[in-house]
Amino acid sequence: MDNTDIGRWELRFTAFLQLHEQHDDGSHDLGHFQRVWKAAREIDRVEGGAADPLILLTACYFHDLVSLPKNHPERRQASRLSAERTAGILQSDFPDFPPDKIDGVRHAIHAHSFSAKVDALTAEARILQDADRLEALGAIGLARVFYTAGQLGQKLFDPGDPLALRREPDDLRFSLDHFQLKLLKLPALMNTDTGKKMAEERADYLRGFLVTIGGELGGVVRGEG
Repeated sequence: MDNTDIGRWELRFTAFLQLHEQHDDGSHDLGHFQRVWKAAREIDRVEGGAADPLILLTACYFHDLVSLPKNHPERRQASRLSAERTAGILQSDFPDFPPDKIDGVRHAIHAHSFSAKVDALTAEARILQDADRLEALGAIGLARVFYTAGQLGQKLFDPGDPLALRREPDDLRFSLDHFQLKLLKLPALMNTDTGKKMAEERADYLRGFLVTIGGELGGVVRGEG
């Protein structure tokens, strides 16, 4: 399948999502799907192009159809629900979608989630997992952390110990704690060498942010304020 065919599918998926699937979660909107696809395409290119482009495109565009807040009791089921919903949409709304590729899309979507803890068994699943995790890092990742904090009504940080130097981090209460508990661990979890390199670069941005905010709150961190 050449780039022209992939481009046509991308336009069709975009039109479908704009018409049927837009929701209020700005961290899992069409822009997120498009950025994940862009990153996935770059990872696959550098890694040698082993992924099926249609499976990868489809998984990128539909991987977060069901997006549950991180404090939702069924959060770990979101990727499975997204996978099953996507399979149904492909069968009902895209009857010309190759049926032999649906299981590949389903697996890639199910495996992409950090919280689902599903092994990524295909090239498409591994690349989607990496591309989606890149969204949690860098400047976009920083913006998404505090966007999500606002949605959940969280505090930005513990005023007495913002960087969790003397307490156990708790990212259900303090959004800054999410850096320690998840974000800065992501580079080590990447599947591809390309994804790991991109993740390290973006993680450095977050580390720089922590240094900056630690400096601005230095008196509080040392217990002087």
